[in-house]
Amino acid sequence: MRLTTIIATILGPMLVTHASAQSNIDPGHKWAWGENCGWTNWHHDAPEPGDGVFVTQTHLAGFVWGENIGWINVGNGDGPYANDMADSSTFGVNHDLGTGELSGFAWAENVGWINFDGGAMADEPNPARLDGCRFAGFAWGENIGWINFDDETHFVSLDLVCPADFTNDCDVEAADLAELLGAWGPCDEPCEPGDPATTYAADLSGDCDVEAFDLAMLLGSWGTCFE
Repeated sequence: MRLTTIIATILGPMLVTHASAQSNIDPGHKWAWGENCGWTNWHHDAPEPGDGVFVTQTHLAGFVWGENIGWINVGNGDGPYANDMADSSTFGVNHDLGTGELSGFAWAENVGWINFDGGAMADEPNPARLDGCRFAGFAWGENIGWINFDDETHFVSLDLVCPADFTNDCDVEAADLAELLGAWGPCDEPCEPGDPATTYAADLSGDCDVEAFDLAMLLGSWGTCFE
């Protein structure tokens, strides 16, 4: 094997450059706590405003910032990732849309691999996952211990554009349908068409009337809010 190939295989994760990624993490809920590394920021402004982690149906992409440990690379966006440790360029965090569970590896240049399967293998399993819009569970770094997504007040959640998701759980489902049907009919007067301050949330068309067209819009976006 050529020397350059050996070097690339061993040092691959460290040679990944920091590419910009427009984040869909909620800027108001972007923090996860590492017991030995402090806070990690999943939506930041470096190098560009709005950078950070981007979550898709199948994988994560982008960078987390840890004040005490530097950048954490969750994947280059070409997912889902194989996470073949014989080819370190294939690392990244995967997302199972059916279960919400996160798996695979992130790379931090100063602390090494972070295993998103780690919480599932704990004595009391608590896998890293997306529970609706919010991250939950734990990831494990051999050199930094647990990263906790379960804090009650400081946590990481998604900011997805999904108007029919009235319950804000990143899923258009029966509860949202019930809310629309409960608001059926004209909005209270005075109501100005197109003015979200006066129309109902369930009035998806913004015409001051919750009706069949709004129902069709909700049914058309049924399911997960992920693109």
